[in-house]
Amino acid sequence: MGLRIGNGYDIHCLVRGRPLILGGVTIPHDRGLEGHSDADVLTHAVMDALLGALSLGDIGLYFPPGDPQWAGADSLKLLAQVRAMVEQRGWQVGNVDTVIVAEQPKLKPHIAAMRSRLAEVLQVDTDQVGIKATTNEGLGPVGRQEGIAVYAVVLLTHQ
Repeated sequence: MGLRIGNGYDIHCLVRGRPLILGGVTIPHDRGLEGHSDADVLTHAVMDALLGALSLGDIGLYFPPGDPQWAGADSLKLLAQVRAMVEQRGWQVGNVDTVIVAEQPKLKPHIAAMRSRLAEVLQVDTDQVGIKATTNEGLGPVGRQEGIAVYAVVLLTHQ
């Protein structure tokens, strides 16, 4: 059985007037993430990890931020397209592990919903999707609450 590991990273600025969407879940907060699509930084990092595991580039190659067709796009729909690319090449998701780095809001109450949404789109069990949340202890742009960052790792198995 073949194995591939990929990692992904994304960061977006927090701005007023946008919803905060992480893992397809809208989270109550006074600011949301800035971006061309829905700016779902968690889903973007997972997509980059999937693409990276198969040396397929990054999400900007497939969903360029300047392309009007992706304006306001639901990142879960983009994730489904990336999952299909992975499956077309004979691979399947073994597991996903992520870390969301944000000072605010507190994310623990939303983690189960985020895991469920990502698992549904990836067509895996929720126990194959790990999501952890931490702070940056006040350091850097994330620590100053200027943005939210996510690190993601995926394991793919050959079907």
